[in-house]
Amino acid sequence: MADLSGFDANTVEPSTDFEPLPADKYEAIITESEFKPTKAGTGRYLQLTFQVIEGQYKNRFLWARLNLQNPNDTAVKIAQSELSAICRAIGVTTPRDSVELHNLPLVIRVRCKTRTDTGEMTNEIKGYAKKEKVAVAVSAQTAAGAPPWSPS
Repeated sequence: MADLSGFDANTVEPSTDFEPLPADKYEAIITESEFKPTKAGTGRYLQLTFQVIEGQYKNRFLWARLNLQNPNDTAVKIAQSELSAICRAIGVTTPRDSVELHNLPLVIRVRCKTRTDTGEMTNEIKGYAKKEKVAVAVSAQTAAGAPPWSPS
């Protein structure tokens, strides 16, 4: 049980239903990671929680499940490929623990799909990329203190 004394729902606006995010690319970070047993109990998947950190959908969450321990070799290979893409996108290519993936920005490509069990729209992460840094060109003259318009 959790102690909720001091909470008054009358003083807080209720949350609204979250519609799926539009298919697009979003800058995000991994905020949580946890191994969980598969539904069949024959393996484990790494659940990653992604938080959008920029734009209109800032602070929205998405999840990815990577079947890293599974009797289905194809599922494992797909999960390993996804994990490789995530690791390369954030610059951590040999993590020892999933916490090393947390709080490092990357770009996720999100698509919308229809759930087969409910018919509702849901999001699915379909790609991972490195966040491009904005390069600022500084000439040698500017770096030396001369204004860029002065003759050399």
